[in-house]
Amino acid sequence: RAGGAAAGKRPPHRRHSMVLVPLPCEGVRVLRPMTVFGYDDAPHGHAEVEFDGARVPAGGSVLLGAGRGFEIAQGRLGPGRLHHCMRVVGLGERALELAIARGAGRRAFGRSLAALSADKIAEARVQLDAARLTVLSAAAELDAAGNKRARGALAAAKVIAPRAALLAIDHAIQMHGGAGVSQDALLAGFYAGARTLRLADGPDEVHLATIAKLELRKWGAGGAKL
Repeated sequence: RAGGAAAGKRPPHRRHSMVLVPLPCEGVRVLRPMTVFGYDDAPHGHAEVEFDGARVPAGGSVLLGAGRGFEIAQGRLGPGRLHHCMRVVGLGERALELAIARGAGRRAFGRSLAALSADKIAEARVQLDAARLTVLSAAAELDAAGNKRARGALAAAKVIAPRAALLAIDHAIQMHGGAGVSQDALLAGFYAGARTLRLADGPDEVHLATIAKLELRKWGAGGAKL
């Protein structure tokens, strides 16, 4: 938290700072790398880090200025969430491509697996297209109106994109059978990444609450408690 006597008088979102801690630093220990669904995500993953009495110089260590940590976080969250959404829609497209290739080359009960799963292929296409258009709309609103004004559109994109990708990935896994969950296919890794995105940069529940709050306010029901 941003220290000093004036800290308690600031609005809540101006009471925290981001601090750069160079390594090695006394009082900071990197305990272990964390896996995601058992996958080692290094070097761009996360680690468990212990801070115990670590001290850094005030000058040059506080990013942007005291009390501006929330501002820094929010400034990257909007564009950052959209980048996640763009990538995960592409992941869903790749999964659908793999499902169709697999389904076209395998037969059961006298028909191709693709024909037997036509409704699932169609459902994945509908959801991926809906997600892509939602992401495109959010990007246009972010460019035109800024992060704060576009928060509802950004929240909608963040909810729909991983859900659409997960649907396509799940269908592709079914099409591949046991191979779909093995190391011989890319799909298990796809699933781990897409499912994690429903938590990263805010869980679905937070984004849905934002959307509902804005929608209620639009219709004059902003006082309703969520």
